Amino acid sequence: MAVRLCKAALVATVALLFLLFAFGNLTDYGSNRAFVQHVLSMDTIFPDSTLRWRAITDPGLQTAAYWLIIAWELATGLVLAVATVRLVAASRDAGAFATAKPLAVVGLTMGLLLYGLGFVTVGGEWFAMWQSHDWNGLEGATRFIVLGGVVLLVLLAPDDR
Repeated sequence: MAVRLCKAALVATVALLFLLFAFGNLTDYGSNRAFVQHVLSMDTIFPDSTLRWRAITDPGLQTAAYWLIIAWELATGLVLAVATVRLVAASRDAGAFATAKPLAVVGLTMGLLLYGLGFVTVGGEWFAMWQSHDWNGLEGATRFIVLGGVVLLVLLAPDDR
């Protein structure tokens, strides 16, 4: 049972992290919106980059992208919070715990998609965020991918000997 509670605690940690991401984006809206605006407009990448044609400079589209990120963070946090409650409630029984795991897997995958697909693939490569010294979120995204990936691996590891 202790191992199962540890797994639930790790899922809860990621749930809280995503809820804090959403909270921070809402309470410090301007700063974090500026990040999305600069990445999408590609205004701080290498001056001679030939990739600038990919830029999205429309403020409405930039705002929509930012709200999509916030909504995804909130949804991820809520899915993981519900999954945590289910994991804790099922922690006394190995079979019930196994049945409760899929929702946590969904939530962790949602987080990995946001940072792996959204930030690293789309932001980092398509919008060349890696070229920006000022608005580069790749290091932070990597931390979140590692945390979420490790928790996913621990969650999916066998509970009993």
